[in-house]
Amino acid sequence: MKYKREILATTAIIGLAGAAALALRNNDEPLQTVQFVELEKYLGKWYEIAAFPQRFERGCSNTFAEYSLNADGSIAVKNSCIKEGKLSVADGEARVVDKKTNAKLTVQFQWPFKGKYWIIGLAHDYSYAVVGHPNRKYLWILNRKPQMDSQTYNHLLAMAASKGFDVRKLVKTVQN
Repeated sequence: MKYKREILATTAIIGLAGAAALALRNNDEPLQTVQFVELEKYLGKWYEIAAFPQRFERGCSNTFAEYSLNADGSIAVKNSCIKEGKLSVADGEARVVDKKTNAKLTVQFQWPFKGKYWIIGLAHDYSYAVVGHPNRKYLWILNRKPQMDSQTYNHLLAMAASKGFDVRKLVKTVQN
C-alpha cells in the first residue's frame, strides 16, 4: 500500500511537471474560455481554493467571492477574506463583454482600473470554476465549498497548464 501511494504521488508530480512545461510552450496561444456560462447558475458564493499570489490578496485567508445580479444587468462582486484577524471586503462590478459565451467579463473594483475575468474551466454542475486573464498572470481556482478533493484539483491544474498557465505559481488558499 505504501508503495502504491508513492507511485501515485510520483506519477502526479511528473504529470504536473509535464503540464508546466506544456504551459510554457502554449503561452502565446489565445486563451480559450468555456463555451457558455449560464450567469444565473454562476451567481452565488465561490471559495478561493488556489490563486497566483497578488499584492491585493497578500495576507488573506478564508477568501471567498459573492456574485449577484444588479438591476442594470451587471454583476455585483463582493470579495472577502480574513486579513490581520479582521474581515476585509472589496466591492466591485463585473460586466459581460462576450454575450455569445458569457465567459469573458471585465471586473472593476476601483475606477478607472478594470481587469479581465475569463472563465476557462467550469464544472457541468457549476461546483467549481477556473478563472484566468489572457496574459496568464492571474489565475484562480474556485469552488462552491471551502475544500476541494485532490483529484479534482489536480485535474484543474493540468487543464490550466494545458492553457498556458505556469501552475507552479499557484498557492493554495487557507480555508478553515
